[in-house]
Amino acid sequence: AMMEELQMTHSQKRYLMDYVKRGDALPVQRFPPSSKQPVPASYTETCQPHKLPARPLLRPAKVCQAGDAYTREKFKPQPTRDLEKEKRRLQNILAMGKDEVDDEVEQVLIQKKEEEVAEPDRFEELMNEIQERREFLAEMEALGQGRKYQGIVLTEISQKLHEMEIIDKKRSEEMRKIMTKAFPVGNKSNL
Repeated sequence: AMMEELQMTHSQKRYLMDYVKRGDALPVQRFPPSSKQPVPASYTETCQPHKLPARPLLRPAKVCQAGDAYTREKFKPQPTRDLEKEKRRLQNILAMGKDEVDDEVEQVLIQKKEEEVAEPDRFEELMNEIQERREFLAEMEALGQGRKYQGIVLTEISQKLHEMEIIDKKRSEEMRKIMTKAFPVGNKSNL
């Protein structure tokens, strides 16, 4: 029906039907014009594929040089090492006879040991956590949601208190051991 609406000739219909029978996609370009229909001039110019010249066209040297192809980036050297650090290192070698790198390594090791020793006290952390939960519960009661969270928060507080009791027992046991080592003479039960 579309072919009839376009008033296609028999050869044009046959040309399209060949594509359909083969299962190929229909051509993007228009089918070959019949001798009966005149072809507009704009059609032949726009739809024809551009043909490449037989030999490549060369651009004149002035056109090439006018572009950015021949401009080079300026080289900007950057120091590969810290010159001030190198100066201090050389001064230390000449003044003391040794490199300060060894001292830095020792300082880093000492700092790491100090960091390991300065662990936060778990007992204090538990105290802070209990205080946070009490504050939260007070805020919820002020908002009228106290009953909703009271059971959960009180359970968490009791767990924290239990953990604090365990820590306290361990500490008191350690203190007893230290005291018995420091004062071996006497009655141990009095301690």
